[in-house]
Amino acid sequence: MRNLFNMDNPVFRALGRLADLMILNLLFIVCSLPIVTIGASLTALNYVTLKMAENEEGYIVKPFFKSFKENFRQSTCIWLILFAIGLLLGADFYIMSYASGSVANFFRIFLTATVIVYAMVLIYVFPIQARFYNKVRITMKNALIMAIADFPRTVVMIVITVGSVIITFLTSYTLVYGMLIWLLAGFAIIAYANGFFLKKVFAKYMPKYESEDEDPDHWSVEETTGEMIEENTESTENTETTENTERSESAETTENTEN
Repeated sequence: MRNLFNMDNPVFRALGRLADLMILNLLFIVCSLPIVTIGASLTALNYVTLKMAENEEGYIVKPFFKSFKENFRQSTCIWLILFAIGLLLGADFYIMSYASGSVANFFRIFLTATVIVYAMVLIYVFPIQARFYNKVRITMKNALIMAIADFPRTVVMIVITVGSVIITFLTSYTLVYGMLIWLLAGFAIIAYANGFFLKKVFAKYMPKYESEDEDPDHWSVEETTGEMIEENTESTENTETTENTERSESAETTENTEN
């Protein structure tokens, strides 16, 4: 009975985590309302949930806005590119729905394959932007490379994300309750769930040596090149030779710089 009201009780910890996710979800929705800022909001959302998945989080609001501000320009650029590609794919599918014949079937298969690749990039690109410093081109290329390299985890994350959306729109009943869940904590929960898979993917590209006195909102690790790079500092230079310098450390194989 004494342990029932202990703050270290698993129930209290779970409730505390749920409360954090609800706050984070609200921040994400509010900061995404202008539409054009969705990219920066997704990056900030993944920044915080990745730290949650690694049990490194401190506050919720401060790190969210820190990442939102420091990644705004590149995240917005990535979002606008992906949004334009998404519109183009949607228009192509609409046109193909009125076409018939073997040629139309071939293009449908091609478009389906393209959408799968698009979904793979979309799953990875904003977490990579949250975690690493790179040019937009390199970030998007690395999203595809990592997605293919860890294909089983990629499939699981796509199933979690897309499956949640499909379940929401199954019936009018699931739509009502599904929308309520999305508004309360849905976006943050999905990002948090994916964070456990992403941290294992990123661990392959960023050997980490953190000090005990490190700021919980600051990820910095010694680069394999021997150079130190501060987290979330846009003035940090990317190394052209590795093309992937971690925002706190370098990734030798996929060219990353850790956030």
